[in-house]
Amino acid sequence: MKAFRNTSRGLSKSKLAVGLFAGVFLARLIYFPVSPKFAVRSPNGEQAAPRSILPPTLKPICDLSDQRYDGCEMWGDARTANGTNTSRIYYIPPPSQLATAEAAAWSIRSQSRKIIAVREVTVRSLNLSNLHEAPSCTVWRGVPAVVFALGGLTYNLWHAFSDVLVPLFTTVRAFGGEVELVATDAPVWFVPKYRRVLRALSRYGVVMLDTDTEVRCYPHLIVGIRGHRDLDIDPARAPNNLDMFAFRTFVREAYSLPPPAAALPVKSGGVKPRLMIILRRKTRRFVNPDAIVAAIERAGFDVVRMEPTLAADMDAISREVDACDVLLGVHGAGLTNMVFLRTGAVLLQVIPWGKMEPHSEGFFGAPAAHMGVRHVTHSIAAEESTLYDKYGKDHPVITDPDIFYKNGSNARYYWWEQSIRLNTTRFMPTLERVKRLLQE
Repeated sequence: MKAFRNTSRGLSKSKLAVGLFAGVFLARLIYFPVSPKFAVRSPNGEQAAPRSILPPTLKPICDLSDQRYDGCEMWGDARTANGTNTSRIYYIPPPSQLATAEAAAWSIRSQSRKIIAVREVTVRSLNLSNLHEAPSCTVWRGVPAVVFALGGLTYNLWHAFSDVLVPLFTTVRAFGGEVELVATDAPVWFVPKYRRVLRALSRYGVVMLDTDTEVRCYPHLIVGIRGHRDLDIDPARAPNNLDMFAFRTFVREAYSLPPPAAALPVKSGGVKPRLMIILRRKTRRFVNPDAIVAAIERAGFDVVRMEPTLAADMDAISREVDACDVLLGVHGAGLTNMVFLRTGAVLLQVIPWGKMEPHSEGFFGAPAAHMGVRHVTHSIAAEESTLYDKYGKDHPVITDPDIFYKNGSNARYYWWEQSIRLNTTRFMPTLERVKRLLQE
């Protein structure tokens, strides 16, 4: 203490003393806005937990270089605030860095697929000159937070999982539930629809940042979620080497399903293998569903029909899929329900005409294998495509699909305009192969 007093006297005689003490005082007011004696309380009346110890890296790291996602991560004093056209995050460096820190700003698309248009989040790192712009905390949280967007293409089941739920799992699972989820660009239906997954990831309610009237302060905050591949996780880049098998296990627990390794229904004794067929309503639909179902039943399967809708109840769907040995459908979002299958079950994917095999493998085949689900494909013949009826056998859309991949119109023809009249005789050997796999 004696040394500190001597130093203080020396500084008080200096012309720099006033400026130095004023700067430190201002930094303390903003960086440590509330003393323990007057701790901010959360809306439920609980006193906030003490601040966590800062790690060595104290400034935010905003990385816009990844092909798939943008992201920032910051420790110390991070504050959320909504805005008219964008949600905002303010970061205040520690007092020792305020005088030398550079003010900076980033616009972040806080979803894992940054090519999709979602409401952006503005991240601002402040310094001593613009410290006054930081909004005052009204709620201080003692747990980390992750800010992410729920908009974009998430009305589609595959995009909901691939763009949000899988990357969110990768980003926050290591926190063990002690993390607050802060959502932007949120459709009103998303959180209720996937409430079980979100509750399993966080012990706290989801904060809707775009309409939030509070300024929430966090000791650790992440903007953006990490998406490595389509509906997949790269264990080498994930905390604790998380992978898609771990994700499927997690999802099954969230929906109170049996452990993934539970015996397949067909092996419970004396029953036919149960097959769920996904009947799409618009693009890439089966135009002869009754004939297909009859053929599957003749092959020795019990058949369950499912017609996907946006309002479908995920609890009911998870139980229905879990009770099946096979999930069958044309390449499309409904096949994402394979996350509810048991280990060793079969995903049977019908691949439309038009060199769709690479997409089918990347979007569903590889993820299925990484989850412990067997993947069987059946590529249709040209004559089974409605494109054959519409354009004729000699049209390039049938004879030379590469033309349409080169000019960028492949999606129009092969994804949106095409439906399938499945040749059930030609399909029978594929069904027999599936039965043999289930008997192993």
